[in-house]
Amino acid sequence: MNASGLSSDQLKLQARVRELAAGPVAKRAAEVDRTEQYPWDNVELLKDARLLGMTIPQQYGGQGKNWLDAVLVIEALSAACSVTGRIAVETNMGAISAVMAYGSEEQKKLAADMVLSGDKPAICITEPEAGSDANGMTTRADKKGNRYVVNGRKHWITGGGVSRLHLIFAKVYDEKGNEEGIGGFLAIRDETQGLKITKREPTMGLRGIPEAVIDFEDMELPPSALVIPPRGLKKGFADLMNAYNSQRVGAATVALGIAEGAYELALDWSEKRHQFGRPINEFQGLQWKLADMSIKLRAAQALVYDAARSGEGGFPDMLLAAQAKVFTSENAIQVVNDALQFFGARGYSRELPLERMARDVRMFTIGGGTAEVLRNVVAGALLKKKLPQTRDGWGKA
Repeated sequence: MNASGLSSDQLKLQARVRELAAGPVAKRAAEVDRTEQYPWDNVELLKDARLLGMTIPQQYGGQGKNWLDAVLVIEALSAACSVTGRIAVETNMGAISAVMAYGSEEQKKLAADMVLSGDKPAICITEPEAGSDANGMTTRADKKGNRYVVNGRKHWITGGGVSRLHLIFAKVYDEKGNEEGIGGFLAIRDETQGLKITKREPTMGLRGIPEAVIDFEDMELPPSALVIPPRGLKKGFADLMNAYNSQRVGAATVALGIAEGAYELALDWSEKRHQFGRPINEFQGLQWKLADMSIKLRAAQALVYDAARSGEGGFPDMLLAAQAKVFTSENAIQVVNDALQFFGARGYSRELPLERMARDVRMFTIGGGTAEVLRNVVAGALLKKKLPQTRDGWGKA
């Protein structure tokens, strides 16, 4: 898919990453899925191509790229390998962006150095009994003298077991046991006692990047590990969740890239495959299917790009990020399913990437905020702001 409004530098970046994705990244995608091994070779490719930590400011060794630049990279990579696309998300958005926005100078330097050297930070919010309701988390950090003692369990932590840097959300309590709100702490696996990877989930798709259970057992952290102090029961958490809007845009972009990759496969196959003496793309039913797929993708791309552009000078707009993720994730599933249908029995075979794409894309209506919860976010923003519908879409929240 091609979109207008990109600068010449962005078009060059897009072309460069598409070439990388079509070569070594695409060739390794099936193996990554089959072996369920984290693609360290692809991490090195991204590192050498300067695609890790692109959004990190230049004073910390990054390039100071904007969200749209990162989206273009994620989109192109995900069309070939969704796991590699997700690595690009989490080395440019989410935890690293939270640290860059709210962290101390020491924390920023630490996080930047780790990401630029190839680490994918893990953002630790979800718990066994606190998924969509993140405020219901029970992981706690108790202030005891000159340290915080963290206890609790996190679940479905992307990268658990391969990530070293962790941004851990916990309810903070003062020395008298009074709750101060939710804060975010930095901890490094293998350097912080009490941080234990206890289980890897056997996932349906995106198998090359682990989803893990992490236990914190009397994990001691200094006050300098606190990225942003809790300010009441909601304020600190809300500040940290601003960074999550970028990760939602990133998740939508991976879904978009997967669907675009599937669409291109179907479009190419429709020209090559003959039935009843003619190419299958001469049948009106399949022509309409291709038309609908292209319309959904173009609309999704516009929403994702618009959400990315809304973050100029800060984080992406909450409403636009939620709208982009809901629309893109749901329509990407349909596009991939339709693309698989073009191949008939071949599409169902593991010798083609369509069945892998169908498994991978299914996650994005769930992770990073379910489609149902994000609809509540959208409705809440619209009703609270009483936003008018304009030619450019709904206004900003």
